[in-house]
Amino acid sequence: MTNAIRPLSSRAVRILGLDPGLRRTGWGVIACEGTRMSHVAHGVLTPDTTAPFAERLLALLDGLAEVIARHAPDEAAVEETFMNNNAASALKLGHARACALLAPARAGLAVAEYAPTVVKKAVVGTGGADKAQVGFMIARLLPTAGRTTADAADALAVAIAHAHARTARAVLGRVA
Repeated sequence: MTNAIRPLSSRAVRILGLDPGLRRTGWGVIACEGTRMSHVAHGVLTPDTTAPFAERLLALLDGLAEVIARHAPDEAAVEETFMNNNAASALKLGHARACALLAPARAGLAVAEYAPTVVKKAVVGTGGADKAQVGFMIARLLPTAGRTTADAADALAVAIAHAHARTARAVLGRVA
């Protein structure tokens, strides 16, 4: 099992984007072939909010494993945590984020992390974009995705940010 990022090739590479949350974890899969991106699938995992904390985390981990098995991504990208003034909330979000990092790592995927401002800039053009702007651009960039929830749109945006970053790395690697 390797976590190396595969070079760009003529075969489409599937990227799983994840927007972690304890109540709602958005996921989105895109296929990239060169600079062309296409929508594969998206959704939101919603653990039972009345379940004990450990069971909610297990539901996220199992749900992500199922998404990975169903859509066979080659790489994964996770949005970094936005800092919160509430330490307890930040800690709980950190647990959900750990599930989002562990599930693809367990499947042998390379896992990249991106700050929310980097994701927004990659999709909208400004790091200060709001959720409506991200959703609008996802509809334009991936028209076959149809209507998306904010969480799924954010996850697709993470996948797009990763696609842009891997393309840039491949181009820079050819120049060096």
